Amino acid sequence: MGKRIVIALGGNALGKNLPEQMAAVKHTARAIVDLIEAGNEVVVAHGNGPQVGMINIAMTTLSREDPTHPMAPMSVCTAMSQGYIGYDLQNSLREELLNRGLHKPVATILTQVEVDPEDPAFENPTKPIGTFMTEAEAEEMRRRGNAVMEDAGRGWRRCVASPLPKSIVEIETIRALLDAGQVVVACGGGGIPVYQTGNNHLKGAGAVIDKDFASELLAESLNADTLIILTAVEKVAVNFGRPDQKWLDRLTPAQARQYAAEGQFAPGSMLPKVEAALKFAESKPGRTALITLLEKAKAGIAGETGTAISL
Repeated sequence: MGKRIVIALGGNALGKNLPEQMAAVKHTARAIVDLIEAGNEVVVAHGNGPQVGMINIAMTTLSREDPTHPMAPMSVCTAMSQGYIGYDLQNSLREELLNRGLHKPVATILTQVEVDPEDPAFENPTKPIGTFMTEAEAEEMRRRGNAVMEDAGRGWRRCVASPLPKSIVEIETIRALLDAGQVVVACGGGGIPVYQTGNNHLKGAGAVIDKDFASELLAESLNADTLIILTAVEKVAVNFGRPDQKWLDRLTPAQARQYAAEGQFAPGSMLPKVEAALKFAESKPGRTALITLLEKAKAGIAGETGTAISL
């Protein structure tokens, strides 16, 4: 019997610009359809770090050149990124499914995710977005009033608040499509961050929700069996990059929590993936979170590779 799986795609599955994305999603679709072909129900979530950064820069540049165009809020930039990433993903998935004789509809759901406006994250921006910069470029960005951070040794990036997700506004629509046998792309970029105001109004928040935490909430809300968090390495490691580096095949929640407390996982990189996997694994007996490469997802589900976290 197949599993209900939520897949969280990292940036390496989407490319860094439009041409790269169009090529990358074809490769990504093949790996995802492998899981569908094996009889699994699949929902796809994805990041949007480079994409939302490019959109934000483009909209800011437009506003400066033509003041009649107001600055686009981060929530609007996230909505734009959901649309164009979803467009490429759903078409590539549809094509790959049909090429294999699988007639399953694919739909992208513009997804809003509720956050708490009082979340302490708004006082401490930590989520990197957009393209990498040199230190000099980062200093200029800081001078303009934007927060910047060094991102896991790879360069400098602009950063914004990253509040925790509370609920998924369109979850009933996503569930209905999944129950009807469709493939769904949802919670793109962690979802459009919104919060409740008076008269049932949802207002966009100036933030980017971590896609791993949003994917975890999506998996819990859909009563998924497995959460697959795809990243740039086949397995999670301790002492990463050192002579005594050790790859991990399986972790209990207690072990994962201990390694995290020891500082084994880089903030903004592997740490949120492990934390999200840990949360899902502990949410209900029988649930498993898997962290691995895109190309290894099918083998990981079979227990052949990746790092699995479960009770």
